[in-house]
Amino acid sequence: MDQRSPTVYRTKSWQNRRRVVTVLGGAGLVLVGYLLGRWQDTPADPVVTPQAAVTTSAATPEATSAEPDASPSPTPPAGAAPYPVLQAESATELAGVETQATEDEGGGQNIGWVNRDDHLRFDNFDFGAVPATQVRLRLASGSGISGRVQVRLDSRDAAPVGEVSVSDTGGWQSWRTGTAVLQPVSGVHTVFVTFTANDGGEFVNLNWLQFVH
Repeated sequence: MDQRSPTVYRTKSWQNRRRVVTVLGGAGLVLVGYLLGRWQDTPADPVVTPQAAVTTSAATPEATSAEPDASPSPTPPAGAAPYPVLQAESATELAGVETQATEDEGGGQNIGWVNRDDHLRFDNFDFGAVPATQVRLRLASGSGISGRVQVRLDSRDAAPVGEVSVSDTGGWQSWRTGTAVLQPVSGVHTVFVTFTANDGGEFVNLNWLQFVH
């Protein structure tokens, strides 16, 4: 019986192994190719590129300041300011009266020894466009004689535009303020302050007077 030589057997066996290796190698290449194809077909995860943060700030309006109104503010009518105080001893004319130191507030002088038909005169007093409607008089009396202090315009004999009654205040330096209602007076006038009483005799002292709108 012929027996094959070991060389021939080994040759065929090596060829068989080579075929197996070749088949396996081919199958491996196919598998690798398949896997490679799948990997290429798989969509890549999106790459998120961080965007630069854009900060938007609301526009800040510029601070504005109110401009002052250029139009002039309304001015008060001429003569609307308070009238000055007329000191009795400073009158343009003092007829029949005398002056003395006063004990009234503010000091200074007052007129005294006032009898009926005496008078004071203030020249060129400007009442302005807004009429005066009252006059305040600072009075004192230590006499039992009742009388009146009257305001006249432009003439000592003109009709009074206002008057205030005088009675005993408790002393010749016990001062009180009397108020007389006036007929409305405006413009420039000579002001006469006259004194009248039913009985003769000194009956009043006067420190000052002031007109009121």
